[in-house]
Amino acid sequence: MQEAKFASLLIMPELDSAEKLLQPFGILSELRRKGPVRYDEARACWVVLAYDEVHRVLKDPKTFSSIRGTAAGQNILFMDPPRHTQMRDLVNKAFTPRAIQELAPRIQSIAEELLDRVDGDEMDMVHDFAAPLPVIVIAELLGAPAEDRDDFKRWSDALVESAEDLTDEAFRALIENRKRTFEELFVYFKSILEVRAAVPRNDLISALLAAEIDGIKLTEQEIISFCILLLAAGNETTTNLITNGVRILTEQPALQDELRRTPEAIPGFNEEVLRYYPPVIAIGRVAAQDTELGTHQIKAGEQVVSMVGAANRDESKFPEPDRFDMHRKPNPHLSFGFGIHFCLGAPLARLEAQIAMQALLRRYSRLERIPDRQLVPIQSAFVFGVKHYPVSINR
Repeated sequence: MQEAKFASLLIMPELDSAEKLLQPFGILSELRRKGPVRYDEARACWVVLAYDEVHRVLKDPKTFSSIRGTAAGQNILFMDPPRHTQMRDLVNKAFTPRAIQELAPRIQSIAEELLDRVDGDEMDMVHDFAAPLPVIVIAELLGAPAEDRDDFKRWSDALVESAEDLTDEAFRALIENRKRTFEELFVYFKSILEVRAAVPRNDLISALLAAEIDGIKLTEQEIISFCILLLAAGNETTTNLITNGVRILTEQPALQDELRRTPEAIPGFNEEVLRYYPPVIAIGRVAAQDTELGTHQIKAGEQVVSMVGAANRDESKFPEPDRFDMHRKPNPHLSFGFGIHFCLGAPLARLEAQIAMQALLRRYSRLERIPDRQLVPIQSAFVFGVKHYPVSINR
C-alpha cells in the first residue's frame, strides 16, 4: 500500500460484499472478540474494535492526532489543539444550541412539504425524504439558493464515498473525484463569501464572517472548509440516521405502535438507532508519537481506525448489545465521537431526526419495507447506510 493511502478511504477487506456491508455488525463483533486491537495488513492501519480502546483513542488528541492529508484544507475535523480549540470557539458562536432550536419550525415545515409531495402508497425513504430534508436545512442554514440543492447532494455524496476496492486504480479514481469536488466547492463557497462580505444576511456564512474572539477572525479558507464539512457531515450522516431509523421500524414493526402511543420516547429511540445502526461506523486518526494500545506497540505516523460500529456493540459496555432497546439507559454510544472532536452538528442531527420520526409516524399508520427491492449499501469505509429504502405506506 502506498503511504498516502488513508485507511478511512478504503473498505475493510472483511466487508467484501453487499450483504456484509448491509449488516456488518456481526463481523465487527467477531473481530472484536478476537482482540480489541488488530493490524490490518491490506489497509496498512491499526483497527481498534473494543469500547474502552476506541474511547481512549478519541479522547486523547495529543497521542492520536486528527491532522492527516491536505485535501480537506484547513478543516476543523483535521486540526489539533490549540488551533482546533480556537476555531471551535469561533464556530460555536455562530452555531449555538439556541440557534439550532430556532430552526425547529422550519425543519417541521420542510418535513411536511416533502411528505406532501409523496403520491400513492409507496415511497423511497432516502430519495423522497431522508436525503432532501438535511440538504434543504443545510442549504438554507448556509444561505445557498434553492436551485443549488441537487449540486449539494451530488457534492456530499462524493465527499463520503470510498474506493471500490483496494487497487491503486480505484484509489486514484477516488482521489481525483474528491479533488474535483473540493475544487468545485471552493469556487462555489468563495463566491457566496464575497457576496456576504459585501451584504451580510441572516445566515451561517454571514455569522462566520463576523465571528471574532480576542480580535481573531476565521480566514476565508477556514470558513470555506467549515462549510464543506457541514455539507458532508450534515447531509449524509443525517440522511443515514433517519433512514436507519426507518429501517429498524420496518424490521421491528411493533416499535411503530409503541412510538405512536408514547411519542416522548422518540429521542431515546433515535439514540438507540445511533448505537445500533450508527450513521458513522469508523473514525480515523494518526499516531502522533510512539504509544501502546492494548498489548500492541503503535509507532508515530501509523494510522489508527476506531471502529465505532464495533465499540457500540461491546457487551462489556452494553448489556445484550445485539438487541435494539429504545429505553436503554445509560446509552453512551460513540456515534458522535468523543472529546474535543465530538460532533458539532449533533444537536442539529438529533433535532432533524426527532422531527422526521414524528412527521412519519403522525402521517402513516404503517411503514413496511418492499421486500422484492434489493437494498444497495453505500460504498463507504466510514458511514453506514443504503442508497435507497423503498417502503409501502398506509396513510
